[in-house]
Amino acid sequence: MRPPTRLVHPPAASASGAQTVNPAIQKGSTVLLPDTAALYDDDAFVTYGRAGLAAHEALKAALCDLEQATSVELYPSGVAATAGALLAVLQAGDELLMVDTAYKPTRRFCDRTLARLGVQTQYYDPTLPTDAIAGLMGSRTRVLFLESPGSLSFEMQDVPGLAAAARSRGVLSLIDNTWGAGHLFKPLNHGVDVSIQSLTKYVGGHSDAFMGSAAARETGIASRLQAGVVDIGWSVAAEDAYAMLRGLRTLDVRLRRHEESGRAIAEWLLGREEVAAVLHPALPGAPGYEIWKRDYSGACGLFALILKPAPEAATAAFLDALEVFGLGFSWGGFESLAINCDPQLKVRKFRREYGGGLVRLHIGLEDPADLIADLERGLAAFQAAAGG
Repeated sequence: MRPPTRLVHPPAASASGAQTVNPAIQKGSTVLLPDTAALYDDDAFVTYGRAGLAAHEALKAALCDLEQATSVELYPSGVAATAGALLAVLQAGDELLMVDTAYKPTRRFCDRTLARLGVQTQYYDPTLPTDAIAGLMGSRTRVLFLESPGSLSFEMQDVPGLAAAARSRGVLSLIDNTWGAGHLFKPLNHGVDVSIQSLTKYVGGHSDAFMGSAAARETGIASRLQAGVVDIGWSVAAEDAYAMLRGLRTLDVRLRRHEESGRAIAEWLLGREEVAAVLHPALPGAPGYEIWKRDYSGACGLFALILKPAPEAATAAFLDALEVFGLGFSWGGFESLAINCDPQLKVRKFRREYGGGLVRLHIGLEDPADLIADLERGLAAFQAAAGG
């Protein structure tokens, strides 16, 4: 071969024979196939890199095991996973029964994109009894969407009861299971049809990569999810799939630390005069505790607190005084975070009045004593701004 050709087709490198703990990161769009027959044999061969290579396949297999699913699809973000799953199972003229405490981007997708495509979204109050929610399912209802605990306000839902009610009416059930991370709660074992996660959060665990997943057990549903990924063209980078797989290895030990520290800090907050309530499903006596105890094997580090009634400026003073806690969205990484939730609650149909400011905390992997000292500093600023 002449020099220009040799640059394109260099001699093959000899295989080292080394076996590593983690899969190889393969980067490629074109996949070279063994013969003509393989070009269109999608069932036997990966014919294009977008379908996923070594790291992607290893991650899918690990997530199938985690979720106890038969099939998992990957998406470039958690929002994309929710959007992709909904698009795969809904069509024009359908009705979606959506929990009112859903993640804000989920609601935005329903109100903008699904509405434009002719899908009607009906929001429901997650605190309603199971039979009351089931009674909202009409002849056009095709999907019941759950998120438990609810975003920001942590309402627990009777997932097994609602999934059974939906199935008896021919309605598919989907859940955002990011809080449970596929590890603390197994939706498919409780009758849910599709378990969705933002892998960006706890599976990734390091706040440096985006990805989402949708897991299913029934063949027909899995085929619809897969077709949706192919038709829309979702794909994820090999490096990100590798990062998620690496994060998955330490998910259990990280969640144990998040839970231990989160409980300790939540209990400390209960004793503070500046705090009206703590919304943590794993605290005895908290709303939804009995459901959490029945269905979950543990808790993560995400919960909320309600401050005593005070001007909004006092909540801002609390947050601005924090030094260890970062002020930022997302969660599930190694770092502790805090946000004020009130601006996001205004879009809810069944809005609850908390009296004081609602603040969400993510408890990271720092020493709990340092986090408590930081919160003490913030609460002192809150008291001063409130005139106490």
